[in-house]
Amino acid sequence: MTAKSAFSDEGWKTVLAGPPSAGMIVLTAQSGGTWSETWAMSKAYATARQQHGDSELLDEVVSAKPKMERTSYRTPEELREGSLQQIRGAIGVLDGSATPEEIDDYKRFIMHLAHDVAAAHREGGQDVSPAESDALQAIADTLGVPVGD
Repeated sequence: MTAKSAFSDEGWKTVLAGPPSAGMIVLTAQSGGTWSETWAMSKAYATARQQHGDSELLDEVVSAKPKMERTSYRTPEELREGSLQQIRGAIGVLDGSATPEEIDDYKRFIMHLAHDVAAAHREGGQDVSPAESDALQAIADTLGVPVGD
């Protein structure tokens, strides 16, 4: 089991930034629903906290308040690329310290959170809009997992 103490302060900040970065990619993929989608991100953390004990790493990630660095992006595309880079960075940090199972749990949490955000607000009569589906695919591709995982 890998704990927060296995990481440098900077490395831990990078790990913590991965999940909310994914949420922001989906949240900004389509206009509308910002409040409900933000709420869904918070709820994903609360749900994961209730599953405490399965992964020490994930327990510590979800016990921290989700936050993103205040980086100024000029466009939604810049936010998306910057956030995907943040996710890649988090996986890179984990690759050096966490077990393969913990990394898989982290990736599943990110995808679960991103899907919850996408499904939190119906747009155009759909649970998940085409733009949100595209965002989910980009996140899954970055993580190297299927969208439905």
